[in-house]
Amino acid sequence: MHFLSISTAVVALASLAAGAKNQLKQETAFKDGPTNAKMYIYLPSNKLALAPIIVAIHYCTGTGPAYFSGSKYADLADQKGFIVIYPSSPSTGGCWDVASTTSLTHDKGGDSKTIVNMVAYAVKNYGGDADKVFVTGSSSGAMMTNVLAGAYPNVFKAGSVYSGVPDGCFYVSGAQAGQATPGWNNECANGRSVKTAQAWGDLTRSYYPGYTGSYPKMLIWHGTADSTLAYPNLAETMKQWSNVMNIPFTKNVTNNPQSGYTQLVYGDGTKLVGYSAQGVGHTVPIHESVDLAWFGL
Repeated sequence: MHFLSISTAVVALASLAAGAKNQLKQETAFKDGPTNAKMYIYLPSNKLALAPIIVAIHYCTGTGPAYFSGSKYADLADQKGFIVIYPSSPSTGGCWDVASTTSLTHDKGGDSKTIVNMVAYAVKNYGGDADKVFVTGSSSGAMMTNVLAGAYPNVFKAGSVYSGVPDGCFYVSGAQAGQATPGWNNECANGRSVKTAQAWGDLTRSYYPGYTGSYPKMLIWHGTADSTLAYPNLAETMKQWSNVMNIPFTKNVTNNPQSGYTQLVYGDGTKLVGYSAQGVGHTVPIHESVDLAWFGL
């Protein structure tokens, strides 16, 4: 694909995240689809020559610029020199496609492939480090984080999931409900899609047939009072990734990382950790400093 020069490709936005020193930019030269998701990027002034990349994915009704303004990843990028990509969903309601066969399957297409292509674009045009790519998101963005970790484990090294559902949950539940095109459904959202760890793990593995490498290390956050994506989805997501990584539950640590939160430790705590937030609804507040520590940045 032909790329326009960087100088003509970038459109600056007027808004700035609180504390961020530079403007968020829409990368209008990005045409690599396959969907029409928009690419927004934050480049700190002190960007590292070979810069880690964080992909930060918004919730339903949201946009890339809204997630930029509502989070502190750009502020931290100013301190540490990494790149942040803020994709914007092409759907009317702002939700991500986390339910189609194309988006769920490695290299088949959908929003997931478009986001992966944004990463490749940042690597090619901005000196992004392909070996240090991380992903995080809230609600629908959390679902997409799980989808990307499952379908593109060769691209992402770690993920942080805020108030989502298991990888593939909407597709499975939609299919069970007889929907011609699986999408949002109450079966999964209400926490009624319950499977064995093996079944969840098999589902994730099916999205990249033949893959034998490692999967991203995962942080999973969920509030006990979530009335949009019910709390049982935390347990189902932990079952899924514990099976994929073959890591058993080890222990709970109360009041970690703050009062009212319980840390769910799997194995030695370096590959899979959950956080149960007592009394917190939808969605759990972003804990950027915890995310960065998890990403090793």
